[in-house]
Amino acid sequence: MRKNIEHKKIYTTWLMIAPVLLLRASTTVYPIIQTFINSFRNLDIIKGGKGEFVGLYNFIRLFQDDKMLASLEFTLIFTIVSMALHLVLGVLLALLLNAKFSGKKFIRTITLIPWAIPMIVAARAARWGFNGTYGFINDLITRIIGKPFSFDWLVHIDSARASVIMVDLWKDVPYFSILVLAALQFISGEIYEAAKIDGASDIQAFWHITIPNISKTVLTISIFFTMWRITSFELVYGMTSGGPFNSTSVLSYRVMTEAFNNLNLGYASAIAVVLFGILSVLTVSNLLLTRKFD
Repeated sequence: MRKNIEHKKIYTTWLMIAPVLLLRASTTVYPIIQTFINSFRNLDIIKGGKGEFVGLYNFIRLFQDDKMLASLEFTLIFTIVSMALHLVLGVLLALLLNAKFSGKKFIRTITLIPWAIPMIVAARAARWGFNGTYGFINDLITRIIGKPFSFDWLVHIDSARASVIMVDLWKDVPYFSILVLAALQFISGEIYEAAKIDGASDIQAFWHITIPNISKTVLTISIFFTMWRITSFELVYGMTSGGPFNSTSVLSYRVMTEAFNNLNLGYASAIAVVLFGILSVLTVSNLLLTRKFD
């Protein structure tokens, strides 16, 4: 009798969550499977592709495409440099917001304003701000140095890449720091007082108390922020459109242009599969590292 009741509970549970599972399968699992299938087919609509099987052709072409290699290069540069600076600036800003000073609540509130602005809006504003003729960046530098300054930030490869990274930092470092601040709030002040009594300096307290207590949180949010860096294309789309010479194009932006501009769904799917592989490696790394810190 008890077994029958338990079986009924299990059946009822599965019956109740079945609609959610079907919804997730239709909106997540099916598109992923279809993308993998399309990556092995010729779906170049402009050239008359009819979906015939082409094997690894799209992937071979992918690693022979200069535009694709430029996108892969900048994706790596953008992700690594941006995340390294997120870690440094985010932790420093969190420590500043955790300090005791008047107006702290107000500062914490306005810190999140950049993050609250939609990325596409920030990107379009940045495109205007970094303009070499009438942008406010050149105007600000002119006011600081006291003489006229003119530079086309988004025309040159290195400065365009640096500009994209700077806007990304301005936009998301505040949110990163607030998450780190939340972890800092759980560290008891008594630990610091005990360390101070034992003769520990502020630097020693930072390395031996603060860092160990926030490391797991920082690691976890860093993985998510890294994934967002890799999959985000709004900043590039609104600010540089991938230029100059595809130097600021990221993989996710390349997927969009191949699928919707060039109408080559097979090639776009191959790029998406590579992007999926990169994200899978990051996810597994996150699980392994998180388990190590447990």
